[in-house]
Amino acid sequence: MTQKSARIGVDIGGTFTDIALDLDGTLYTGKVLTNYSQPEQAILDGIELVCHRAGIKVTEVTTVIHGTTLVTNSLIERRGARTAFITSEGFRDVVEMRTENRFEQYDLNLTLPTPLVKRTDRYTLNERISASGEVLTDIDPTELNALVNTILAEGYEAVAVGFIHSYANDVNEVQVQKAFAEAAPELCVSISSHVSPQMREFQRFNTVIANAYVRPQVSDYLGRLVKRLTEMGITCPVFMMHSAGGLISVDTASEFPVRLLESGPAGGAIFAAKFAASYGEDQVLSFDMGGTTAKICLIEDGRPKTANTFEVARTYRFAKGSGMPLSTPVVEMVEIGAGGGSIAHVDDMKQIRVGPKSAASEPGPACYQRGGEDPTVTDANLLLGRLDPDLFAGGEIPLSVDMAGAAMNTKVASKANLDKEQAAFGVTEVVDENMANAARVHTVENGKEIGNFTMIAFGGGAPLHACRLCEKLDMDYLVIPPGAGVGSAIGFLNAPFSYEATKGMYQRLNNFDPIRINQLLADLREEASAFVKRGAGSIDTTTRVQAFMRYTGQGGEIAIDIDYKEYVAADVDVFRQEFEAGYYKLFGRTIDGLGIEITNWSITVASKVQASAPMTLRRSGQQVAVTKTREFFDAALRKVVTANEVHRNTLKPGDAVAGPAVIVEDETSTVVTTGYTVVAQDDKSMLLVNKKTMETL
Repeated sequence: MTQKSARIGVDIGGTFTDIALDLDGTLYTGKVLTNYSQPEQAILDGIELVCHRAGIKVTEVTTVIHGTTLVTNSLIERRGARTAFITSEGFRDVVEMRTENRFEQYDLNLTLPTPLVKRTDRYTLNERISASGEVLTDIDPTELNALVNTILAEGYEAVAVGFIHSYANDVNEVQVQKAFAEAAPELCVSISSHVSPQMREFQRFNTVIANAYVRPQVSDYLGRLVKRLTEMGITCPVFMMHSAGGLISVDTASEFPVRLLESGPAGGAIFAAKFAASYGEDQVLSFDMGGTTAKICLIEDGRPKTANTFEVARTYRFAKGSGMPLSTPVVEMVEIGAGGGSIAHVDDMKQIRVGPKSAASEPGPACYQRGGEDPTVTDANLLLGRLDPDLFAGGEIPLSVDMAGAAMNTKVASKANLDKEQAAFGVTEVVDENMANAARVHTVENGKEIGNFTMIAFGGGAPLHACRLCEKLDMDYLVIPPGAGVGSAIGFLNAPFSYEATKGMYQRLNNFDPIRINQLLADLREEASAFVKRGAGSIDTTTRVQAFMRYTGQGGEIAIDIDYKEYVAADVDVFRQEFEAGYYKLFGRTIDGLGIEITNWSITVASKVQASAPMTLRRSGQQVAVTKTREFFDAALRKVVTANEVHRNTLKPGDAVAGPAVIVEDETSTVVTTGYTVVAQDDKSMLLVNKKTMETL
């Protein structure tokens, strides 16, 4: 009998844990509430749910792919291990001094974020490496042994090591790591030259500290997860989604947990990119809204935009620079505290505010009837008729309109001198405008015009809000893919095995050294290939090379794609041309007379994935007869409208339903406002088209 392929993707979010099962090409999905005390329990419950729906035993599962917000939540909530940090003499306070930039220059009472490791837990050693990698000062073994004994006596759970210029030569950091391995092999020790071997000590030190800070917790969690799966009868390989959009082994994730920062949202970006490539859409805005946060990502030429830095836990009105910058490969996106569980309140100016605090799954929105007393976005949507109280989450979670109304009236309406329906409208408009502003800023920062993009929306909350966002952003096309409610989990199933190796090596083009470049690229490719092989064995791979370049004197770089090959002296012109083309594309100009330099390098080795089957979007269709209606509040018209209600499974390719309409399914509902028409596609996606655009087709 032929062995079935039963691959499962599991995404733990702040409110729901999403599960997707691909059984020989047939997709089964489900949602369960996230278990905060035992997050692995929600995974086991979700696997049993989708296996039951597919009619298979859990022992028949062949692969489990997992993404988690555990790392991000631990950093934001400061729930990591007690960590010691060892650095070079004279650099103890780098993580406190930061870059000395003020993220809000006019705030005289500005408070900088507190470092993860307080000053009394930061130690120094007399050592020094030059920027070129030359050992200027060796570590004194006596001093090192004394420091090791001091740290062990203090009972730290983890140790982070970050020396100046260690990205150029790791010999001193490795010496410290070996000393701890001999004295206390069970202690988690992270060194910056392995976690983030890039220039800029503040970001590198933050990154290795963050890695050490969460490593014991993540290792323990992943160990429990694998054990519980085995006890359940699931003995197949388990892989983790990393923040740059690929898969790594559990062992690699345990060693470098900082790479799991945005693992769930990265799966969503992969999910959207697959459809963007299939449709031949070169400019796509990915919009992922769940129960706790909303994520927006640009996808161009079928590929999510990536970066080598990411800022977590912003503390000052989400201002850039107010959080913890980490240098680790990541899918570049903007994330705000705007989800179905985001709590609404009224401030001292009697203005409605939403988020960033969330009711999450425990106790959840008031309408969940699980003890929640605060009004949330989900409560507002229920009061506005956008959710069916009997069909939420496939009927698994019955919603109470009365409890939603009571919470909205007590916490928002009465304080803002509104009735509960007006308050609910205010809550949804505030959260929609917050998300629209985030999308505008993100596209402007990347030199793009948002009106030229097509939106792809997914996550349990996005289909409820995406059409209104398109109205605010003047976007004519919106795609709701099949399985949108669990998009990130499905994205895990489409992700390649991949690993990005990075290295800082300063190089000015007027001193171009192809020998050093070729050796560096060969070393990085070997490192990345080794990690991919650990997870996927010997498989066909692709190699992507990026050089991070800038004009001499600038403070930031842009990523430039280059070929993986043996470079010669004449290729300096290739680097110059590629940089100037990339700079012009982003800023609309180049600068004459300035030198060009390279600071950091990266190589991504990834397994080859099957290309998406090309498909042409149907931008118009035949109106279908609708027998069921529902009333909901249309924000653009500022009034209640009678809307067509259609179950998504009944739509056939080419069917069209004019707004206002609600398209219902188990994991979510799609709200089609009066100004749009939904057209069913051949791949079971839905395209929402602005009616004014349809008239010109």
